[in-house]
Amino acid sequence: MHTPDPDQRTAVPAVRPTRRAAALALAAATAAVGLVAVAQGGADAAVQGSLAPDTRFYKDPTSQAVRWVAANPGDSRTPVISKRIASQPQGIWFANYRPDTVTSDVRTVTSAASQAGQVPVLVAYMIPNRDCGGASAGGAPDLGSYDAWVAKFAAGLGSSRSVVVLEPDSIALTTCLSAQQQNDRFASLARAVNTIHAASPNAKVYLDGGHSTWNSASEQANRLRGAGVLTADGFFTNVSNFNTTANEASFAHNVLGALGNPGNLHAVIDTSRNGNGPSGSVWCDPSGRKIGNYPTAATNDSAIDAFLWIKPPGEADGCAAAAGTFVPDIAYQLAQNAADPSTPSPSPSPSTQPPTSQPPTSQPPTSQPPTGNASCSVAYRANSWTGGFTADVTVKNTGSATISGWKLAWTFPGDQKITSAWNATVVQSGATVTATDLGYNGTLAAGASTGFGLQATYGSNNTAPSAFTLNGAACTTS
Repeated sequence: MHTPDPDQRTAVPAVRPTRRAAALALAAATAAVGLVAVAQGGADAAVQGSLAPDTRFYKDPTSQAVRWVAANPGDSRTPVISKRIASQPQGIWFANYRPDTVTSDVRTVTSAASQAGQVPVLVAYMIPNRDCGGASAGGAPDLGSYDAWVAKFAAGLGSSRSVVVLEPDSIALTTCLSAQQQNDRFASLARAVNTIHAASPNAKVYLDGGHSTWNSASEQANRLRGAGVLTADGFFTNVSNFNTTANEASFAHNVLGALGNPGNLHAVIDTSRNGNGPSGSVWCDPSGRKIGNYPTAATNDSAIDAFLWIKPPGEADGCAAAAGTFVPDIAYQLAQNAADPSTPSPSPSPSTQPPTSQPPTSQPPTSQPPTGNASCSVAYRANSWTGGFTADVTVKNTGSATISGWKLAWTFPGDQKITSAWNATVVQSGATVTATDLGYNGTLAAGASTGFGLQATYGSNNTAPSAFTLNGAACTTS
């Protein structure tokens, strides 16, 4: 899932709190040149057209990575971090509620980017009830205050081109909201899109598309439609996550297909940490990850406007260090096995996307009854805060036969109460929990795995379950 990351910035005093899938920071580094050109001329084209392949994104010379490199010239890790992370454009987050200064904070970035002939990527992260009160809790006090903050944010954008990543997790994560609260939030996001476009016609605004292992494509499309995506420029996926670029591109195509493939909408993908894909279900500072595609608008895919580093690589998710803290060991691990920026990894070929299969519907088909017992292993990874937690669960078929339909069961040893789940139907009776596949993810070939997640509350005991059964057979745990 996502990651909470607080952070502070020097040049722009927009403190970044946390986010489960997110990360906060600014951008990186040295100079670059270029000017955005759009396929069609005029303001409307700037709003609705794709980013030109030669777009140059803004490299912030005050990012945490840049400052660490400057302060540690003799460190053995510095050359790799400098060349492969600090030199790259990254998202600049506005996540501290400072309505009196947000206009000038934004203008500081957009003015510097304009003077450099570059396009800034600005992340607005201020929606009320952010992260459903989890590790990235915060935001504006209410939607009226949020609307006013957005207007002040937009006032700093100016007339130059910019990319606005509007409210990570705000559409994919709504489990803590009532139906009316969700509708109110989506209406506010739609107003925000219009406010930004009205203030800055050359801004491209992308809404929260979640990622490929969260909501189904059709469900995410329904939510995006309700949040006004048809008047935006598209949506973003994979923020602070690790899903591969190819999977995210396929997911983006499916979401666009579920929206009816409107010509004005495209997607951007966060590739800051997805070079090795995910580490099972671990989302909080997993080891062995690698930076993915370098930031570029040359994606070789007409539906994907850009690969961006929205989550600044090297900033902790909250497990290895306080969220948003730049950790050189993490940065070095991400960068050491990557290609140099001069030879970036190739973009996925559009011929491989979208997949021929239809995306899951918002009401997945009923799965077939599980057949037979299973050989299995289960990884259960929880991220806790006071009174609540999320858990990512990965189920692997370790046997030699295909599993057709699965049902995973366990007993909570504490007083945990599940409030929501995704990618599985999860039912709790007392301390006993049963998770069942959704049909489209019910077949596990030998050696294959699948994952699902849940959110829950607890009182005094959040001890993880120690035993699981799949289709009645005991699983090993990892």
